[in-house]
Amino acid sequence: MHLHKNTSLKELEKERSSEPILAGGNDMRDASGLTETLYIATEWIMRFSVINIFWFVLNIPVFFTISSIFLGDSESGALIYLLPLVILLPGLFFPSTAAMFATVREWILKKDQSSLTKAYFSHLKDNYRKSFASGLVLMAIWLVWIVDFTFVKNGIDLLRTAFAVIGLILFVFTINFLSLGAHYQMQNKALMRNAFFITVGNPLLSLFILFSNFSLFYVSATELLFLLPLFAGTISAFLSFLAFYRFTLKVEKKALDSKEI
Repeated sequence: MHLHKNTSLKELEKERSSEPILAGGNDMRDASGLTETLYIATEWIMRFSVINIFWFVLNIPVFFTISSIFLGDSESGALIYLLPLVILLPGLFFPSTAAMFATVREWILKKDQSSLTKAYFSHLKDNYRKSFASGLVLMAIWLVWIVDFTFVKNGIDLLRTAFAVIGLILFVFTINFLSLGAHYQMQNKALMRNAFFITVGNPLLSLFILFSNFSLFYVSATELLFLLPLFAGTISAFLSFLAFYRFTLKVEKKALDSKEI
């Protein structure tokens, strides 16, 4: 009987001694999971901030010129600032923004990037001519709208509202054009045609692009100014391309289903 009791005590001691080991194992797993989560979060923060800083610095002259147009008191003075945009929009803004969309696309498609800097500037270099050419066309469209809106912004409410709506549609069209250009190898003419059909043919996508982008830039401009140089551009590109990519997946799936039928 005495031996039996000693044996039971030993077993009990083993059970007790094993409890801290199990708890320690859980703590290690929890710590490992937390470390991995922090690493992933840090990696994404670095991705968004690095690319956004590149894009923002390249476009400082563009932002200054556009703000001068809309904050200017006289219409004639505002028109003077349109002249630099003829060079800045196709030469800086559209190529740098197209490179940002192409870089963000690789994140969403989970493609390897050896270096953020190399990935961004290689896209900028490889697609510069094509982006410059498309930028000339988009610049012409936007300049026509800016000139018209500058003259009607203090005029009839109905006319001002109509031009504001046209500007919103043009904004969504530009975003869809950039997403298409990053995802498909097409000529600029085909890109513009498809961007137009996507813009007018998918109101849910257009509304999401408008709501997400204007919410982001409103918060950035009024509450969290640090988002503009650090995150606003890349978050905008990420959300816009992600919505566009999901839309294209649905279209491609429907096309495959129709072929099978």
